Amino acid sequence: MIGIPSAVTEVERRAVWEAALAAGAREAFLIEEPMAAAIGEGISVFSSTGAMVVDIGGGTTEVAIISLGGIVVSRSLKFAGDEMDQAILHYVRLRHGLLLGERTAEDMKMTIGSAYERGAKGSKGAKETKGREGEKMAIVRGRDIETGLPRSIRISESEVREALASVINKIIEGIAEVLEEAPPELISDILEHGILLTGGGALLSGIDQLIVERIHMPVVIAQDPLTTVVRGTARVLEDATSLERVKVTSGLK
Repeated sequence: MIGIPSAVTEVERRAVWEAALAAGAREAFLIEEPMAAAIGEGISVFSSTGAMVVDIGGGTTEVAIISLGGIVVSRSLKFAGDEMDQAILHYVRLRHGLLLGERTAEDMKMTIGSAYERGAKGSKGAKETKGREGEKMAIVRGRDIETGLPRSIRISESEVREALASVINKIIEGIAEVLEEAPPELISDILEHGILLTGGGALLSGIDQLIVERIHMPVVIAQDPLTTVVRGTARVLEDATSLERVKVTSGLK
């Protein structure tokens, strides 16, 4: 069972399927990642109740509304975790004249990164200190653009938030576009149950609060965002009924 983005073409879908068979698999099944994420979180995707999933992964952000075992409206955005790391690298290079590695940028995102000013929480990663007003700070090391020599600087939480703002705004715009295209009867279900936020990007502090503020809908973060899609694919493989339905929707024989 292979999770694929919701916006793949039929040619790309068949290419993934054929690659799995060529690698030695006896059978191969495809499932859209938002569908797998919903199943992994225990949502009844085959009911008539609408459910919305926002999966912020590494390469893509999958936004989808699911009902009756199918995806009603979806978007596959090229703005996700990797793009956030690049935004931090670009910001530090322009603002401080310092070249950082991608691993350092990811550590900064995990340690002091936030999308919303209130209630930001840090996690293990880069070396962390406190600013004068309680703002989180991180000491990062890189190569000075002018001298080519190593240099250390202090980066504040607000600077990282500023660097990430453009990417997060594009993700929220994508969520809004999907909601605009959704049938009205499904909107009421989403208002009642909330938007499921999953993927590694869901761990970014305050991103759920920012979505609530901009979209005016409740947001629920998955219990284990990093493994939701994997758990969903495993459940489909273990359930014969779900597997048969996936075979039909995949369109591959």
